[in-house]
Amino acid sequence: MTDNLAVSFEFFPPGDDAMGRQLWDTFRRLAPLQPSFVSVTYGADGSTRARTHDCVLRMLRETELCVAPHLTCVGALREEIQAMAQDYWHQGVRHLVALRGDLPEDAASRCGTDSGGFAHASDLVRGLAGVADFEISVAAYPEGHPESGSVEADVDNLKRKIDAGATRAITQFFFDSDAFLRYRDRCAAAAIHVPLVPGILPIARFSQMLRFAARCGATVPAWLHRRFDGLDDDIETRRMVAAQVAIDQVQRLQRHGVAEFHFYTLNRAEVTEAICHAIGLRPHVAELAQVARTHQVA
Repeated sequence: MTDNLAVSFEFFPPGDDAMGRQLWDTFRRLAPLQPSFVSVTYGADGSTRARTHDCVLRMLRETELCVAPHLTCVGALREEIQAMAQDYWHQGVRHLVALRGDLPEDAASRCGTDSGGFAHASDLVRGLAGVADFEISVAAYPEGHPESGSVEADVDNLKRKIDAGATRAITQFFFDSDAFLRYRDRCAAAAIHVPLVPGILPIARFSQMLRFAARCGATVPAWLHRRFDGLDDDIETRRMVAAQVAIDQVQRLQRHGVAEFHFYTLNRAEVTEAICHAIGLRPHVAELAQVARTHQVA
C-alpha cells in the first residue's frame, strides 16, 4: 500500500451468467490492487446464501486475497449460521462481515431469539466469535441507522458490537465527510478504538444511488444533485464525475488522518479502479500475473 493506505472492495453474488461475467471481470481487474480484504454480500433475507458461498470459494481458489463473506441474522437459525461459519473456517476464511440484515415483512418468524435465531448484530458477533478466532467487521452509520433514532443511539449499538467481539467497523456510504468525522469523534469518546473504515460508494447511476440513500438514511447534498444533473444518458461523463467526487472525498478524509477505505464496487471496476489510481495505488505485479494465468484457464 502507498503511505500506509489500505483499501477493501465489496462485491455481490451474480444472479445470472451475464452478471457473473461482469463480476469476475471486475474482480480480476481490482484484485491486483492488493486490497486488505474483499467482501461478498449476502441477500437481504439470506436468499443468496449458496451463491455467496460459491463466490467466496472461487475467490479463495483464484487469489491469495483475504475473502470476507457477509453473514446476517435473518433467514437462518443460530445453529445454521454457526455451521456456515465453521465451514468457512475450514475452507480458509478468517474474516467475516456480521450484519443484522434487512428485516423481511415476516421478521418475527425469520429472526430473533424466539425463533431460534440471532436477534441483533451484537448477538451474531458473539456467536461467530465463539465459533473460531475470526476477524469480524460490522456496520456503522455516521448519520444514524434509520431505525436507531439518533446518531448517539447508533454509537451505543456499535459499542455493543465491539464489546461482543467485532474488530472493525465499516460505515454505510455517505457524502457529508463532516458527518463521518463527527461520528469518529463520538466513537472515540465512547471508547471505541477499533478501525472505523469509511464506506465509499462510486456512483454508477444517480437514480440508483438515491434509492440506496433513501433506504439507509444517507444524506444526498444539493451540490451532488447539481454535479449529476443532465448526465442520465451520458455514461462516460457520469463516470468521470463519479470518480472525481469519490477522489475528492477520499483525499479530504486522508487529510484528516483516515488511511483505510472500503469501496462498494457494485461489481463494476472502472470508477473504483480510477479512484485507486488517483490516490496512488498501483497493481501488484505478482498478483496481476496470477490473475492473468487464472483467467486463461477459467
